[in-house]
Amino acid sequence: MTLLRETAGYLPGLTAADVAWQTLTFEGQHDTLEVAVPVLTEDQTVALMARVRSASRAYLKSLTVAQIVDIIDRAIARWLDPQDPWRQKANTLLPLVTGYDADMVRLGLTAYLKTFRKPQLQRFLAEDFGNPQVLDDFVPRTKGGFSKAFGADLAVHIWAGNVPGLCLWSLISGLLVKSGTVGKVASAEPLLAGWMAQLLVEVDPRLADCLAVVWWKGGDEAREKLFFKHADLVLAYGDNTALEQVRRQVPITTRFLPFGHKLSFGIVARQALDARKAIRTVQQAAYDVMRYDQQGCYSPHVFYVERGGKISPEEFSRYLAHELSALEKKYPRRTLSLSEAADLAGWRQAEEFQSLSPDGPDVAGEGDWTVVYNNSLLPLSPSALNRSIRVVAVDHWADVIPLIAPHRALLQTVGVAAAPRELFEIAEQLGRAGVTRICALGQMTSPEAGWHHDGRCSLLDLVQMVDIEASAETAAEGFAPYVD
Repeated sequence: MTLLRETAGYLPGLTAADVAWQTLTFEGQHDTLEVAVPVLTEDQTVALMARVRSASRAYLKSLTVAQIVDIIDRAIARWLDPQDPWRQKANTLLPLVTGYDADMVRLGLTAYLKTFRKPQLQRFLAEDFGNPQVLDDFVPRTKGGFSKAFGADLAVHIWAGNVPGLCLWSLISGLLVKSGTVGKVASAEPLLAGWMAQLLVEVDPRLADCLAVVWWKGGDEAREKLFFKHADLVLAYGDNTALEQVRRQVPITTRFLPFGHKLSFGIVARQALDARKAIRTVQQAAYDVMRYDQQGCYSPHVFYVERGGKISPEEFSRYLAHELSALEKKYPRRTLSLSEAADLAGWRQAEEFQSLSPDGPDVAGEGDWTVVYNNSLLPLSPSALNRSIRVVAVDHWADVIPLIAPHRALLQTVGVAAAPRELFEIAEQLGRAGVTRICALGQMTSPEAGWHHDGRCSLLDLVQMVDIEASAETAAEGFAPYVD
């Protein structure tokens, strides 16, 4: 057993000797990793927040959005280079920290990082702002007058650690709107955000004081109140219970953007189930189940499969079981905690008990996956995650809409396999039901750059619009030196 050590966080203006450290330990099959996370005093916290706020005003806001995109693109190019030391460190240590298969992490991280290259960032900006120059200067409005978008001087981000790399989304979004960022890493994955901050500073050393990456133990109300007191904006990711606790600590005058627990599922129309297309459809569905063991909000819990295709829903479930078995050999499931293993065993035991009744489900599972097939309608409900999935047969895809209605506030992603006409009919009904993202099977865990996270504008939510009304422009003309 090899003992490895790493330091988490990024603390401008502070040296390692200035800070108290706490150790988080991660046990792998062959290695143990000790990660030192910073524990700041109240004075250090206040000074750090003031430093980031000042640098945000002095430097970050002096950059054009095009310059910021170039900086991020150069950093992402480093991350995508297999020979770069930062990427090699991520490939080595993230599987040990998260417990996920090394190849899954490597391939998943590459796919995710590609969404932050220059062309994707430009689309991201255009999606929310139309004219990204609105972040640099007052631009004309069609109705008259001018508008400019101002990012917060200082935003605090509370990151979750269930899926590697999720922190990069809000960190990069904050940079794009020229906000100083103080991000709090999760104990479950404390490394990647700090590495990203250090790499950005390598690319542009003048960013050194514009961002910080910190840690505190979740639920520390005194610490949270201190950070939130000095923030202009707070973004938080996590389960709904944790977010409710965070909300109570955020001052009423501070904008709070929570991203909580969601439910996602798939719909497979009969057109995707002929003898030629079905296998590919099943492979895509299995990939969505396998990737990161369903730990993301966009991971499926249920596949609703339409009857009437060449391949029946029951056959779909058997093929899905076969694909999950094959993927288990290629991308082994991470080792579960005791509570996760107990939850999964309890869920599966309950399903097996139900299978004893005449109209009960069929339960399949050999190893680290479980497929439950229901031949009759069943409302949407969470699976036990960790490669446990339910397949429900439906006569028509429209039968799904009443089943998901009770979960409107929790709905997020639906992976759809359907012909063009059916796709838009399905999308219309899903949108009315509360779903905010519709994608192809196989892409559920890979949102596109600029997606509307939980139906919101990822960048517009981070800015304040300032308008110069046409009346002010007209009145200014009267005070010009060239007016008699």
